[in-house]
Amino acid sequence: MTLQLTALNIYPIKSAAGIAANEWDVDGLGLRFDRRWMVVDSTGVFLTQRVHPRMAFIIPSITRNTLSVEAPGMSTLELPLEPSKAVSTKVTIWRDSCAVTWLGEKAADWFTDYLGVACSLVHMADDVIRPTNPDFAPGGRVSFADGYPFLLISEESLLDLNDRLPEPLPMNRFRPNLVVAGGAPYAEDDWSRISIGGLALRVVKPCFRCIITTTDQLTARRTKEPLRTLATYRRMGGEVMFGQNVVHEGTGRLTVGDTVSLL
Repeated sequence: MTLQLTALNIYPIKSAAGIAANEWDVDGLGLRFDRRWMVVDSTGVFLTQRVHPRMAFIIPSITRNTLSVEAPGMSTLELPLEPSKAVSTKVTIWRDSCAVTWLGEKAADWFTDYLGVACSLVHMADDVIRPTNPDFAPGGRVSFADGYPFLLISEESLLDLNDRLPEPLPMNRFRPNLVVAGGAPYAEDDWSRISIGGLALRVVKPCFRCIITTTDQLTARRTKEPLRTLATYRRMGGEVMFGQNVVHEGTGRLTVGDTVSLL
């Protein structure tokens, strides 16, 4: 069995569209720039596609020094990749409270106009400590991702799911960082420690899926799939699982085509 990394995806703004990359650096928080920006409401609570499916139309791109953000009907918003910490505040993401940088009125007005709700954009600096769940990944750190630095899914798992669905779905419904191929469907369920291109990672916990998976990322329309079908054969407790949460044991660089080895 030869396993390979077949896709790398970075999501700079939590719950916005992703960026497909051929290669990317891994830093202390995961893929560099992944979920380092987040939209928050007027009380500092995070916003996602769970409530605002039109966030799927927010398209970030990264150049050498700039994060550019586009959306239908909006002018392009340009922000520095390394913002100064001029205005610090605290925000809430799930049960965590994090110190962040508020990115100013221009960004706040842009996201407020687009989403139709008072909100702002914040950034997580490199030195922020938001711990992963100590029950599964003690000592780990994570950005604004839901709980862990990486989400991994195999192509074979999606093919198996699509064989069960009335209409096949693309991988972007599941928003993985790492897509691998070359094994059996759901083989990743049984992995504990792997290496990708020489970078050691630990597979720590199944990913329990939410309503975002039912949101078409091109239209923002919702149906009952894939959760309805996943519930028939991928249920764990009261949740359905698809994909695995992963943490890394060092820094480095990942490249599409890297060999995935089981350790």
